[in-house]
Amino acid sequence: MKRLILLFMGVSMVLSQALAQENFPVNGAQDKRLNIYAFTNATVVVDYQTTLANATLLVKDGFVEAVGASVAIPKGAIVTDLGGKFIYPSIVDPYTSYGMPDVKRGRRSFMDPPQLDSDRKEAYGWNDAIKADFDGASEFTIDAKTAEKWRKQGFGTVLAFRPDGIVRGSATLVTLSDGPVNEVIVKERAAANYAFDKGSSTQNYPNSIMGYVALLRQTYYDAQWYTSPLNKVQTNVSLEAFNALQGLPQIFETDNKLRLLLADKVGDEFGVQYIIKGSGDEYQRINEVKATKASLIIPVNYPAAYDVDDPYDALNVSLSQLKHWELAPANAATVAKNGITFAFTASDLKDPADFLPNVRKAIKYGLSEQEALKAITYTPASLLKAADKVGSLKKGMLANFLITSGNLFDEKTAIYENWVQGNKYEVTDMNAPDYAGNYELSYSGSSYTLEISGKAGSQKAKVKVNDSTSVDAKTTIDGQNISLSFQPEKKKEGNIRLSGWLNGKNFKGDGQLENGDWIKWTATYQSAIEEKEKKEDGNSDKAPDLGKIMYPFVAFGNEELPTAKTYLIKGATVWTSEDAGKLESTDVLVQNGKIAQVGKGLSAPAGAVTIDGAGKHLTPGIIDEHTHIALSGVNEGSEAVTSEVRQEDAIDSEDSDIYRQLAGGVVAAQLLHGSANPIGGQSALIKFRWGAAPQDLLIKGADKYIKFALGENVKQSNRPPTSNIRFPQTRMGVEQVMADAFTRAGEYDKEWKAYNGLSAKAKATAVKPRKDLELDALAEILNKQRFVTCHSYVQPEINMMMKVAERFNFRVNTFTHILEGYKVADKMAEHGVGGGTFADWWQYKYEVREAIPYNAALMTMAGVTVAINSDDAEMARRLNQEAAKSIKYADMGELEAIKMVTINPAKLLHLDSRMGSIKVGKDADLVLWNEHPLSIYAKPEKTMVDGIVYFDIEKDAQMRDAIQDERARIIAKMKSAKASGAPTQRPSRQYKHRWDCEDEYLGDMIKASQED
Repeated sequence: MKRLILLFMGVSMVLSQALAQENFPVNGAQDKRLNIYAFTNATVVVDYQTTLANATLLVKDGFVEAVGASVAIPKGAIVTDLGGKFIYPSIVDPYTSYGMPDVKRGRRSFMDPPQLDSDRKEAYGWNDAIKADFDGASEFTIDAKTAEKWRKQGFGTVLAFRPDGIVRGSATLVTLSDGPVNEVIVKERAAANYAFDKGSSTQNYPNSIMGYVALLRQTYYDAQWYTSPLNKVQTNVSLEAFNALQGLPQIFETDNKLRLLLADKVGDEFGVQYIIKGSGDEYQRINEVKATKASLIIPVNYPAAYDVDDPYDALNVSLSQLKHWELAPANAATVAKNGITFAFTASDLKDPADFLPNVRKAIKYGLSEQEALKAITYTPASLLKAADKVGSLKKGMLANFLITSGNLFDEKTAIYENWVQGNKYEVTDMNAPDYAGNYELSYSGSSYTLEISGKAGSQKAKVKVNDSTSVDAKTTIDGQNISLSFQPEKKKEGNIRLSGWLNGKNFKGDGQLENGDWIKWTATYQSAIEEKEKKEDGNSDKAPDLGKIMYPFVAFGNEELPTAKTYLIKGATVWTSEDAGKLESTDVLVQNGKIAQVGKGLSAPAGAVTIDGAGKHLTPGIIDEHTHIALSGVNEGSEAVTSEVRQEDAIDSEDSDIYRQLAGGVVAAQLLHGSANPIGGQSALIKFRWGAAPQDLLIKGADKYIKFALGENVKQSNRPPTSNIRFPQTRMGVEQVMADAFTRAGEYDKEWKAYNGLSAKAKATAVKPRKDLELDALAEILNKQRFVTCHSYVQPEINMMMKVAERFNFRVNTFTHILEGYKVADKMAEHGVGGGTFADWWQYKYEVREAIPYNAALMTMAGVTVAINSDDAEMARRLNQEAAKSIKYADMGELEAIKMVTINPAKLLHLDSRMGSIKVGKDADLVLWNEHPLSIYAKPEKTMVDGIVYFDIEKDAQMRDAIQDERARIIAKMKSAKASGAPTQRPSRQYKHRWDCEDEYLGDMIKASQED
């Protein structure tokens, strides 16, 4: 038996040695050494919550063999005594493009012909922005120069992905070792990556944030459909690769906090919890970010202070920019306090050397050191399901660790060595003497003070000529040798050059003066450098005093969101927009966000706020039936039919035009797609709840709408001939596009209804139809579940659109613009379609040459429900005046005029049972005007939405003063930062883009900045 055991042990040893051998041939003799290292007497930080004093770390063949206070050191081990030094796990970055092929961004100009189809000829999917088939591991190559730069900053492991496309394929987890590649890859398929960015694709679709979302959603649905053998009627490499990605950690890149919420919304639809790479502004919407339950990857690229010495330059910096500069370093602390799991990344930094200093700054702004260490080691490893390999120093894990002079988060701490997979990479010679101090420099009868400062290995020298003058010396310190070159007096030509060596605690040597004479010199140590008192520029150890967060994070945002109260408005002239008409000296009681009572002599309930309405006018809140404010994109103009895109995916709740329009009495609006295509995107109906997140602006339970368009825009009359290849190119073609789309939608609807009518047993063997988001929306129109708002101008097309609708058994809900509506008003009334129009816009393009200012009145006289809308951010602030123009031009009654901006748009949006008039039970959306609401002198004093006062003219005046004070406070802080040497950036005017129907710019290419 004993012989059998010995035989078995011998065979096991032979097998283990064989398994440990390289499987690649070596040209020459193999050099297989026993790689055992023992690091003793160190403070070993095993992980973010475990630190061992006077411990030993034992490393064998690139792995941690043991760690503890009493580790047995085997014979042959190389022992390093690290008395007084620290060992940390090396840093893990979960978001880099290290070692990945460069991405050549696609560029197409307005003059280029559109690329309608994919450039890929193989069996891939139809859209080039879906690059699910990209495999990071097979494309990864070692970049020795970049690896060295990252290792010097403490990084040992990174996730490498290619930043190209909406679906970016798989990423690979690699170490920063010099190779070979087969050993550097820790986890071949470590994550799947996504972004709202089509990358190198030059295909026209998608060209907007709505399109990015729609394409991603359709890809999910197609991939699910493709998994069924009954549905697999084609080979689609892209969908196969997409499905193969789903078991990996899913990382989604976003560029602001609203996109973060949007990405999570997409994930929720498909049961996917993304790890979201944020942008550093998460603190601005922390409650909503927390509610996503997403883990975050957070950059530490804080903005530099703006150079605001010039007061005119300072005007170009918005309040939100000022406040973000001040608050950005506290982002991580805010995230941590809210219990959100997060990891740090250096991905957005120009230089990884800024990473640790910026993490230290986050600590200064309230983040605990334990949370910081967790965010650069354990958490990124855990998110990538590699916490058993990297991020800690436990038995069996990769020997990726740092040797430092002290606490990693102390700015004076030096990184001596970075070990990656058991390979040593020296950063700073840990045995290099520290020469920092003040010396008396003497030569040829001259004497100066020489100051050597900085950490060992990167020390600088300065020669003090006198009490007020010093000059920098070009310095090289190599081991015990030193060389200095300086010019003691600037007026002299040439430098004094000294070369010497260490002599005890001093230096001595030889040198040459400016004239070439040789000299002897000495530098005698005098004292240590005194710590200078740090200026109040954010660099002191004291936690900085910070301003408050605003909701939204722009000027006129509130530190606390306003809430509903009980209000009694007394003695106002009440414009009901109901049959009751105008009521003089009437009271209105608001409770729980609703209109509770309307009458005379009402009593205020306990706790009610009484508002004196005497001499003032109370109207329903104005509703804008057609606008493009509060959007980060308006047109998905790439294809003729884009009914799959949704404006709710582009809502910008930070748009300051929301506040401006509240100041004009507007309380709600329909956010419409543009007019770039015959069948555009789905509308978003919102209330102007200033400060709420995008999804909280939406009117819950509202009917669904979609934008159609006719005329010049959709046939691309405004584009150069070289790019006019998209069908349709004529008005006849527009009709055919719509007829074709509804024919396809009808067949699609029948197919789904037949499938849904099957029993569960029958469904098991039936072919499930493919879910098509484009046809879903059109089928909803056919089923009276979605309603059409159609951009229109000229009479023949208006008639054509009504006939198309009647052919497919639905009705157009609203013709918008409709400047020739007066010509077909009788036909409109018969069809049952409303009109949303302008009061007196004409002659701004050929299609509107026959517009007249009597249009709204003539349509009203024919029995058409007419609304005056804006399609313009500025006009929307005075829709009351636009309504009054029909009184001027057509002698319309004032009660009928006010209805065109209150109850009529509510009717067109099917919201008249809830809003648009002053009636008991309706939403308390009210405006209190200082005088007659149709007067050009009328100003809203209070604008109320759901019983919440979102605009108050007195509070507005107070906020203007507060904004001025806040700007002055932060500007003073910035000037102080500049004076203390902090880097600055030049202010540049951030122009706000205001969208309109015909705007075909890419939504994600125009950064609609917020203005003060």
